[in-house]
Amino acid sequence: MELNRRTVIAGAASAGLAATAYGAGSASAATGSPGGRPVREHFGTLADGTRVYRWSLENGGTRLKVLSYGGVVQSLEIPDRHGRYANVVAGFDDIADYVAKSPYFGALIGRYGNRIGKGRFTLDGKAYQLSVNDGVNSLHGGAKGFDKHVWDVEPFTRGSDVGLHLHYTSVDGEMGYPGTLRTKVTYTLGRHGEWRVDYEATTDKATVVNLTSHVYWNLAGEGSGTIEDHELSIAAARYTPTDPGLIPTGELARVAGTPFDFRHAKPIGRDIRAGHEQQVQAKGYDHNWALDKGVTAKPEHIATLRDPRSGRTLRIATDQPGLQFYSGNFLDGTLTGTGGRTYRQGDALCLETQHFPDSPNHANFPSTVLRPGRTYRTTTIHTFGA
Repeated sequence: MELNRRTVIAGAASAGLAATAYGAGSASAATGSPGGRPVREHFGTLADGTRVYRWSLENGGTRLKVLSYGGVVQSLEIPDRHGRYANVVAGFDDIADYVAKSPYFGALIGRYGNRIGKGRFTLDGKAYQLSVNDGVNSLHGGAKGFDKHVWDVEPFTRGSDVGLHLHYTSVDGEMGYPGTLRTKVTYTLGRHGEWRVDYEATTDKATVVNLTSHVYWNLAGEGSGTIEDHELSIAAARYTPTDPGLIPTGELARVAGTPFDFRHAKPIGRDIRAGHEQQVQAKGYDHNWALDKGVTAKPEHIATLRDPRSGRTLRIATDQPGLQFYSGNFLDGTLTGTGGRTYRQGDALCLETQHFPDSPNHANFPSTVLRPGRTYRTTTIHTFGA
């Protein structure tokens, strides 16, 4: 198999939806019993009458809440060093906000995570024009990407694991992409509380695929303030610089001697205002790190995030070749989260495992082509500690 931005308003008008919310916020919602079968509740109704459900599951000390709309991780609760729980992901407490103004909070992203320059690529000699929704570029699958669809959800228990299978079929030509893409994403909570995401997809025509998850993390607790004191390490000696539209130039630049060097853990705020040209145009960090390990057969550890106040840690392992670190640059105080607090610039961050942005237009980047008869498979594992 050949397998290898951020706008604040995620194009809700293009989804053609309005909504009303049901139920309370994450603090009072039902929760599955430890290791037990996931619990479903009605979360809201879309303008076309489609019901949106929230699934709650718990295992190994981790509590997870997932929406059928966009596969959104609405809440993820883990304990601190004193055993006190907090929700560590940004999100909303009603479906209307997800439809109207979400900057991809917690969503599954497809068909193509991140950007494709001018929404164009050529495959097997044929040119394709995609939906553009970020200036002249296509971002996260276009105006109505996977984050704006209701997924079919199937709960499961398997030994000591508990989880959800999420299914969505993207028809040939949707958002300009060739081929009917049948997608399955599996969220699993393991017995030690780790959250595993397995992606699978097949196609009936040659196409490009780059699936990821767009969770916004704050290990001190969502809405608690800046993430600049979080300590981050990334196992990457190179990153992909971008043009002013945040499209990679094709260069694989060295991080040594720059603010992009996270090979040893450091506070995110240490160099975020260093004035590097790449940071100025992105308003912070919003770049793809080319992981040292490249594409691997199995997930390998590539990044660690730590909040020194709470002691909470997040370790990420993946088989993907890239990691997009986004420092919440476009959060501007206009969005109110599940805890009733507003999100300001730098109040959450994203760590998106992926193939590189704009790969279809750079022959030197790992390929994202998927052909009929082959299966796209990739896995990311999130391990929590305190």
